[in-house]
Amino acid sequence: MTLPKHESTTALVEESIKCLQAWVIFGHGAWQDKSGQQELAPLLALIPYTAPLLYDLEFFEVTADCWTEILGAFGQFFPPQSMAYLEAFLISQNAQDLLSLIVHGEYETDALAYSRLLLMYGEVKLPDLARQASTTFGMVLIESLMQLLAYEGYAGVNDDFCTPAMEFWQAYTEFLVDEIGTTDDQMEPWMGTAREYLLRVLERCWVKIRMPPEDVYAQWTPEAKGDFKVFRTDVVDLLQSSYALLGASIFIKFADLALDALHKQEWLQLEATLFCLNALAESISDDIVADATLSTLFSSELFAAMTNGTIDIPSKTQQTAVNLIISFSSFFERHTQYLLSMLSFLFIAIRTPAVAAVAAKAILSTADSCRKTLVSDIDAFLEHLDNVLISEDLESGPQERIFGAIAAVIQAIPSEEQKIWSLSKMLAFVGRDVDQCMEFAEYQAPVGAEERGMRALRCLISIGKYMQEPDDSPIDLEAKTVSQTDLYLPTIWTPSQRRMVEYMHKVQTALGNDNGDVVEAICQVFRTGFREKFPGPFVFSPSFIEDYVAGTSPQSLRLENILDMAGAMLSAHTRAGTTRLDTSAITFLEHLFRLIAEIHYFAFRQIRREGNNSPSYLFAISIFEQYGPQVTQAIIKNIGGDAIRSELENWASPLRQMVSTQIRSKQWIKEALFSNTFPSHKVGDTEKKQFLEQVMHLRDGSTGPRQISEYDVYEGSQKRQISGTTNLGTGRCPKDMDKNIN
Repeated sequence: MTLPKHESTTALVEESIKCLQAWVIFGHGAWQDKSGQQELAPLLALIPYTAPLLYDLEFFEVTADCWTEILGAFGQFFPPQSMAYLEAFLISQNAQDLLSLIVHGEYETDALAYSRLLLMYGEVKLPDLARQASTTFGMVLIESLMQLLAYEGYAGVNDDFCTPAMEFWQAYTEFLVDEIGTTDDQMEPWMGTAREYLLRVLERCWVKIRMPPEDVYAQWTPEAKGDFKVFRTDVVDLLQSSYALLGASIFIKFADLALDALHKQEWLQLEATLFCLNALAESISDDIVADATLSTLFSSELFAAMTNGTIDIPSKTQQTAVNLIISFSSFFERHTQYLLSMLSFLFIAIRTPAVAAVAAKAILSTADSCRKTLVSDIDAFLEHLDNVLISEDLESGPQERIFGAIAAVIQAIPSEEQKIWSLSKMLAFVGRDVDQCMEFAEYQAPVGAEERGMRALRCLISIGKYMQEPDDSPIDLEAKTVSQTDLYLPTIWTPSQRRMVEYMHKVQTALGNDNGDVVEAICQVFRTGFREKFPGPFVFSPSFIEDYVAGTSPQSLRLENILDMAGAMLSAHTRAGTTRLDTSAITFLEHLFRLIAEIHYFAFRQIRREGNNSPSYLFAISIFEQYGPQVTQAIIKNIGGDAIRSELENWASPLRQMVSTQIRSKQWIKEALFSNTFPSHKVGDTEKKQFLEQVMHLRDGSTGPRQISEYDVYEGSQKRQISGTTNLGTGRCPKDMDKNIN
């Protein structure tokens, strides 16, 4: 097809091709119906006229775009003869010339159009192309597709080809994996060639994911950095898919490349290699080959080079090395001989701000899983921590993790005296932050004060969390059971507890009572000991928590956190099955009802000022609704039989306060009396109603007998006498209730 080269003719041809493209796409609906094929015959007849234009540079771009869109919409539109034209062009010298321009970075829009056409053909004909990997045509096409990864630019930054090419190679790999799953044990002859191509593609990707120098990377826009990160993530997906085809050989390949890069001190190349090994961690973590390969890598100069202060290693390389440690943490659990060199590297890496967070995470993960192995090195741990804290002002997150890591090792120390000594050193480090918090507060520097104070509290939380007995600890069947009473008696840990309580008090004093984050953090510190079964540094004496709760008022910030914490302590205190109510429970309940009474008074005062819809009143009502029913149920359960004789008088006081101050107390008592949790099955509904009515006489201010009841408790053939005295005001408990409350 020869066309005259006039401007008007050129425009006519371009518009004709675009018109054909539009009509074909529009006719796609007709093609879905076989009867529509005849109607599309005129369009089919025009396709051969466009094929020669692929060789004409003047019309190549518009023609390539036409064929690309039609192929993408429905490749079956192309008659076999037209598809043959396309395939002939893709392996022609014209196509190779365009590909050469791409590789050398001298391309223009024609080359971009060619790459789109090549990738679309590869997508549409992927199964045939994969099976033709050993043919001349297949080799040329696959080589061309690999060449799209050869451009020296950075993906998403100044390389327009590798990202769409990656989509093709991901689809190619998935097809090969599916083929292996559907064939017999005997592999197809073409599969071996296809796997060789895939290995070469991975090597190209390894080159493409290399980070630029730090000064170059700093100049990239956030969008460019994001696109490059997405490309590296796509490479991770490709590596993981490829493992099913290539097996451990690909892991060994990258380990060898890592050792080579380490020997040559090619740090960005090393980073790309470690990145690839990290991507394969989930695929090969349980493979025996992995341990042998990793042993070779970690016994090399890798960690020594990373800790060599005379070598300028990019922070990204250090960060990826740390990520590799995290990914293969189970390896270090099996091969503890590498722990010390690895941890030394991590404590050096944590001083680099860009690496601090991930390095601290690796230290914590390692210490938590290898705590018993590291017990003998606790002094070295503490020395590392001291050096880091002296030389660097770490952010809160990394410092919390390091404190947690060392606490995990301290927990595994068999000697209680050694534990106390090591914890004392840790608390001294926390004390530095507390002192700085107070200094900042004294010099009117609230930001610095809050940073140091909150960091100190969060470090205490982290210490408490990781000094807990691990869930997978072996159970000692011969160990003596510690009673709940013994658990909270003064122990060798009491001085450490006083020290921590002092720290918390100092921080709250420095930052003020109007800081809700401080309150919440203090509650979390107390909570860390509630799950423990044996005495320990965070199994605080109830008196510490009682004092903290007693210091609250209705105006206290995060009051709900404090009350929830107190309730959690009581629950933990009685988890062994005892229902005995101790001083803490009485203290909490009496204080709770004082709070409720104050809130009650405050709420009604606000009603007079602002009406029923005032925020203050609505807040007070929410407090009543949240805690009233639960507290009432606890009181009635104990009066109904759970409490022993000496405790009945203690329960009467909060009941009297509730009846006197709460409008809904009658409903709450009724619900508690008739709930499934009421402990007695020998008290009838009539007796419960009489009890309710007589108790509610308190509201009229009258007086009455002080005797609450004398109960005869029958359980089979056993009988126990329970009696209690209280000033309930008017009303005497029903006689039957007196006899059969339980």
